[in-house]
Amino acid sequence: MPVESDAELRELLGLRRIAVVGCSGTEGKDAHEIPKYLQNHGYEVTPVNPFADEVLGETAYDSLADVEGEIDVVDVFRPSEEVSGIVDQAIERDDVKVVWTQLGIRDDDAAERAEAAGLHVVQDRCMKVEHQRLR
Repeated sequence: MPVESDAELRELLGLRRIAVVGCSGTEGKDAHEIPKYLQNHGYEVTPVNPFADEVLGETAYDSLADVEGEIDVVDVFRPSEEVSGIVDQAIERDDVKVVWTQLGIRDDDAAERAEAAGLHVVQDRCMKVEHQRLR
């Protein structure tokens, strides 16, 4: 069952290493401004964008599988129909604890697979909004 309670959300917001799938280099886009906000609030943001070499001063990776460092949270800024493949990549890693999809993004089947693999799932919520509300 996806995470809904404020207590659980607060706990997950305490995790610091976030891979942002779909992180954008374009200022003004949510997929740029929200990771920038998180970075400015002490989170270690790793951009995942196959069309960029660098975003927010950090090396951008083509996929989750390519990320060399540890990941706690996979924050998804891609269309709902791409969530399934992203979840599969997250499950393949040993380090991912949470799959978090941004506002308007959800895939209940993929969420069930992630939970069955032991991951926490937050769907259709903005990390920035939840951070501002709960921290």
